[in-house]
Amino acid sequence: MSQPVSTLPLCEARVAALVAGVVVIGAGQAGGRAVETLRAQGFSGAITLIGDEPDPPYERPSLSKEMLHVTDQETIAWVQKPEFYAANKIDFRPGTRVAAINRGQHSVTLEGGDEIKYGALIIATGARVRHLNLPGASLQNSHYIRTLADSRALRQRLVAGSRVVVIGAGFIGLEAAAAAVTRGCAVSVIEIGSQPLGRVVPAQVGAYYEALHASHGVKFYFNTSLARFHQRDETVIVETGTGDMIPAETVIVGIGVIPNAELAGNAGLPVERGIIVDEYGCTADKFIFAVGDVAYHFNPLFDRHILLESWQNAQNQAITIAKNLTSLAGAVPYAELPWFWSDQYDVNLQMFGLAEPEADCIIRGNPKTKSWILFQLKSNRMICAIGMNAARDLRPARDLITMGAVLKSEELADISVPMAEILRREKRERALVG
Repeated sequence: MSQPVSTLPLCEARVAALVAGVVVIGAGQAGGRAVETLRAQGFSGAITLIGDEPDPPYERPSLSKEMLHVTDQETIAWVQKPEFYAANKIDFRPGTRVAAINRGQHSVTLEGGDEIKYGALIIATGARVRHLNLPGASLQNSHYIRTLADSRALRQRLVAGSRVVVIGAGFIGLEAAAAAVTRGCAVSVIEIGSQPLGRVVPAQVGAYYEALHASHGVKFYFNTSLARFHQRDETVIVETGTGDMIPAETVIVGIGVIPNAELAGNAGLPVERGIIVDEYGCTADKFIFAVGDVAYHFNPLFDRHILLESWQNAQNQAITIAKNLTSLAGAVPYAELPWFWSDQYDVNLQMFGLAEPEADCIIRGNPKTKSWILFQLKSNRMICAIGMNAARDLRPARDLITMGAVLKSEELADISVPMAEILRREKRERALVG
């Protein structure tokens, strides 16, 4: 467990926050958790929460999962009930954009010209979808999944018997494909890589998801680029680089996101992919912090900076930074093992750690079934665990990764050896040494 440390810059930011208040730019999950935690920790200063969407803070995972499976009810998880913000004296400004951060004046300028002073500033602007730059593609015939409005519009399009083309075989694209299939649509997936999830998981996991979707009737086009869109009445014809013409009533695009780091960059803060912050979430300006999908943060567990797009990171990093701004006991670094999950059909994937292409892969169980695990080891130390319907064995694996335990690959592959027993043994041996 991380131990509190005293850091002078954080003490200065804490005092400034009490005097001039905290401004949070971005009212997504990270921003919502930040203001919630500030008040829960007893922060009595002014808090302003600025968001460009019309809705109060909500969690995004449902947008490509449950939200697309139903049309008659909302399945979104709000960070807090809408009345929470006024009741806790949080100046919540939805539908509002920040035009500039004025570091010298300790203020932000809104697009309408208003200026808001801050003692401490938390940037939680998240990321935006990467759009297709393709002849014929438009917002009218291409659906993206990033906001509540996006999912509300898309789920009305998933009508039984209709044709859906998904661009991109990452997690968002595959979750949308699974939802469309479940709704009775005929689905094709176009991917520029050689298999699904090629940029985030080992080949064995990608092959498993290719087979899973194919078993539900999904047609894949791998190693395939796009040429243009043709609009013919209510039908979109997707022309590929190889000349295939794929018709669809609905096109879903999931080709990645871009961190919304421009405000920070324009204010002179260092940006590399996202906003560069240390293990305390602090930028090069000791009064400005960044959290969530926009933060390129230093993680002590990996001894390097990483950029994470996950529910866990958005929530827990925001909570840690908010606690540090209110705690008199010293600051705690944000040093958590990344965790991610995906639901597709009847398969729940959970992933702990970060997959690396050069690591050794160990399979536990049978990938032809619905429940198995892939471990990645470097120098016999587990660095990543990816499980399909295997939550029980993943919990010990998570602890083994954080412990840096030296493990035997043949033992990990042997399903007759409980993962919980491997963990207990490691703890016993460490207790004897310690």
